[in-house]
Amino acid sequence: MADEMLSASKWAKELKVPEAKFKKVIKEDGVEPDAKKGACAYYSRKTAEKIAKKAAK
Repeated sequence: MADEMLSASKWAKELKVPEAKFKKVIKEDGVEPDAKKGACAYYSRKTAEKIAKKAAK
């Protein structure tokens, strides 16, 4: 199966990380989305797990 692509909000909820912290890490570290569709940014599980790990600190 192809890597699941979800928005930051959905990954934060799935990985049980506060959404605000998740998005803060994305902004501060300048994390680029794995895919974009219009104005929406989507992240792969691998990228989301890296973000969540930092956000959990």
